[in-house]
Amino acid sequence: MAVPKQGRPIQIQSYKHNGQLHRTWQETTILKATSTRVIGANDRTRVTENDGRSWITREPAICFFYTKHWFNVISMIRSDGIHYYCNISSPFVFETGAVKYIDYDLDVKVFPDMTYTLLDEDEYKLHQAEMNYPSVLDRILWDNVQQLIFLIRQRRGPFSHELIEQLYELFLTYRLYD
Repeated sequence: MAVPKQGRPIQIQSYKHNGQLHRTWQETTILKATSTRVIGANDRTRVTENDGRSWITREPAICFFYTKHWFNVISMIRSDGIHYYCNISSPFVFETGAVKYIDYDLDVKVFPDMTYTLLDEDEYKLHQAEMNYPSVLDRILWDNVQQLIFLIRQRRGPFSHELIEQLYELFLTYRLYD
């Protein structure tokens, strides 16, 4: 698999299990990339929904995508601290200038004090039935919810405030030269 180049802009494209494009983030700057992990950042980027509506993000965000985990993590830097939005998703692929993944509806919202809540279980159950998720996929997704909660409790990986601050500083250096 090709790896995006550090400092370069890419798109992020979210799909549903049936292959339908769900949501696109117009521009995210690559901060670090390997064959198994991509970390990007954006601020005030346009997001386009599958129905054509669009909106602009409100705060800087550091985004983590993995090829070995069935989730991705968006770390949002707000005035009251770092908030996290975690999507239970397929591992990403990078092609045609975009990080692409399948969004499986289940989300974990994490607050600055590291408390968290699981979201969208009803939406997951609806799409699971509509799109006939196989039982093995259901097990993988719920196992990854548990793995994600473990990382949150340990404050490891994308849940390290120190790491987010370092990556945000790197993002700011790229923005100086835009």
